Amino acid sequence: MKTRGIVKTGATLALIAAICTALVAGTWRITRDRIAANRKAQLEQSLAPALADLVYDSGVTESRLVIPPTDELPGAGPVLVYRVFSADKPVAALFIVTARDGFSGPIRILVGADYDGSVTGVRILEHHETPGLGDRIDQSKSDWVYQFDGRSIGDPPADHWSIHEDGGDFDQLTGASITPRAVIKAVRDTLLYYEAHREEIFTLPATVDEDKDEE
Repeated sequence: MKTRGIVKTGATLALIAAICTALVAGTWRITRDRIAANRKAQLEQSLAPALADLVYDSGVTESRLVIPPTDELPGAGPVLVYRVFSADKPVAALFIVTARDGFSGPIRILVGADYDGSVTGVRILEHHETPGLGDRIDQSKSDWVYQFDGRSIGDPPADHWSIHEDGGDFDQLTGASITPRAVIKAVRDTLLYYEAHREEIFTLPATVDEDKDEE
């Protein structure tokens, strides 16, 4: 009798576990599209400010390209690029790069450039710079990053992409020079890469989003 009770209890627990698993799976299937749509909307919203007033009809995140690690781009890992189009013609590219030489560690930067290579916007995505000093690279702290708008390789020349203290054309931050140097260099190197590989960037097939495939 005691053994029969244990078996019965075990079967009941197994049934409850199976029902719970089915409910969780069903909920995931119902909500996954909504969750994915919300994530995409949030990502589009975070990227759009770096596109200034450009006119485009593609979704900002629709054409995604992952560039394998290369010494030509800032950072040590792959670089994510979002390509933007209008009537199937390339309009702009958004690069997410990492400046490794910040004062307090790596700085993740969003660099937007139109097809001709002019900066449409630079935004700081992540950093650990000193509050009140280096953290003023962050657009929420100051308007320092807006000095890149409309600039390109040639305006100024590549060798003038540095702070005034180093003979360049860009403002520095009072009490902080390492941080702005890192950001300026990362933006410059990104634009140089873009200038050298523009056609390739827009003609390569989009990189498959493996996370979506797994869903």
